[in-house]
Amino acid sequence: MLTKTKIYLSSPHMGGAELDFVNDAFSTNWIAPLGPNVDGFEEDLKYYLGDERHVAALSSGTASIHLALQLLDVSAGDEVLCQSFTFSASANPIIYQGATPIFIDSEAETWNMCPELLEIAIKDRIEKNKKPKAIIAVHLYGMPYKANEINEVAKRYEIPVIEDSAEALGSTYFGKACGTLADIGILSFNGNKIITTSGGGALIVKTKAMKDKAVFLSTQARDHAPHYEHSFVGFNYRMSNVLAGIGRGQMQVIDDRVQARRKNFNFYKSNLDKFDSIELLQEPKGFCSNRWITCIKTDSYAKREAIRLALQNDDIESRPLWKPMHMQPVFKECLHFTNGISEDLFEKGLCLPSGSNLSEDDLNRIVEIIIETPNL
Repeated sequence: MLTKTKIYLSSPHMGGAELDFVNDAFSTNWIAPLGPNVDGFEEDLKYYLGDERHVAALSSGTASIHLALQLLDVSAGDEVLCQSFTFSASANPIIYQGATPIFIDSEAETWNMCPELLEIAIKDRIEKNKKPKAIIAVHLYGMPYKANEINEVAKRYEIPVIEDSAEALGSTYFGKACGTLADIGILSFNGNKIITTSGGGALIVKTKAMKDKAVFLSTQARDHAPHYEHSFVGFNYRMSNVLAGIGRGQMQVIDDRVQARRKNFNFYKSNLDKFDSIELLQEPKGFCSNRWITCIKTDSYAKREAIRLALQNDDIESRPLWKPMHMQPVFKECLHFTNGISEDLFEKGLCLPSGSNLSEDDLNRIVEIIIETPNL
């Protein structure tokens, strides 16, 4: 009996050169969290981002946000403004620092942080003598947020911005690479991202001094001494030379991966645009998304669930859009400035399979099931 192959939401896609870099790490015994692959991967990323930034390869995107908060001296009692419509890893490091997240809802055009609500929140906190220490804005699903507007608000009140570009490597905003649009940027190379190191991330900073401090903190903050001397609390956050080797191989195919994911989006759009009950997120002028995940918004929760369950019954993975942080039990006591947009997206939105290794047969199978959903 023939069985259908499972289709994943976003599976790793190797290019072929990764094993050469990994084998080199083994043959030279560079297995530790330092070595030529780490240095090379950082240089590859720096060249790709193209903005004279400095890059530190770390163990995860979450670790990168945590160190960004450290570099900005966020500490216990501080408040940090964070996009609500995101994965919890954007917000959790705020708690690591003993600080308090304040959640900001989305605007409808990109689904990312609303600049107007951001300013309302800042004014509210300043009036209460609680000026926020930082802002975390997210390029969700690869779609750039409105960086000019966010940066303008942030500059007006002198609050630094952490640019969560975990999902947006390969996206651009008016010709500039996402990850280079704010005071500090972060990337993720988790297994489902557009390129992967199995697990990993990167911190993107403006100066070598900031990178050096990040590397110092990420390697247990060991002082310069012949013995183990520590004047600061550090972390075990540095990327290994083996995983960096995977990253070096992945960087050779990143343009192909962006092109493949954008092609997936165009396929879905050409087949689903005719249905009034389905909406796909479009790019505003000057925005270029890597289309890491193609998302649809339906006109009701019932329709969203009908499509999700139909795909699931055919062994096709899909997923509701992120549940906003202000709706999460762990953050239920946190202040939030909302307008209903992220809650509506969570109720009606669905992530479709978007891997760069999807075949045309896979895409046709997915679309056929969506189209056959009753009452579409």
